[in-house]
Amino acid sequence: MNGLSTLPTSAEQARHALLLLGAPASPRLVVDVHSALFDGDLSAATLAGLLRDPGSGVCAALTASLTPARGLIALADWPIERRIVTPAGARAAALAAVIRVAEFVAIRPGAGRAAHLLLRSLADGVPHGVEAVDLADAARAGLASADLVTALAEEETVRAAAILRARALPESQQVFGLPTVPHQRDGE
Repeated sequence: MNGLSTLPTSAEQARHALLLLGAPASPRLVVDVHSALFDGDLSAATLAGLLRDPGSGVCAALTASLTPARGLIALADWPIERRIVTPAGARAAALAAVIRVAEFVAIRPGAGRAAHLLLRSLADGVPHGVEAVDLADAARAGLASADLVTALAEEETVRAAAILRARALPESQQVFGLPTVPHQRDGE
């Protein structure tokens, strides 16, 4: 055995899944998407290792306070606008990701059982997705819902302020966020 592998590296595997999703996502979703739709051996433990490696191209998403978002990863080369997550923004991004994945599966001839199980699990996060004939259409309807559109509009000033603050930071802090300061008690 010569040790050469034709499999992409773990960072490339994570990149494939995140590019398909198009938005910050949980490590579990990244692994599930990659396992169902691509070749490779990506695992949650491997993703955790990539997050600790500044050269991997994978980073934590950022909250509006520019601290790492708990449980969401992104690509470091995405623009800051795409890596900052807010509650309504995350819901919209998740619905858009479902559309992308469903359309990707639809154009793949012979999508296997794993792809269909992935779609079934994604349907749980889409309004009326479980009973929908077309999951992408159900996700589009959820994305266009008045509640979500209103929530996105209400968050816009917070997002815009966060983006403006982020652009004033050094590049490393734009990618990895501001360090969190431990809570301190008064007088101690």
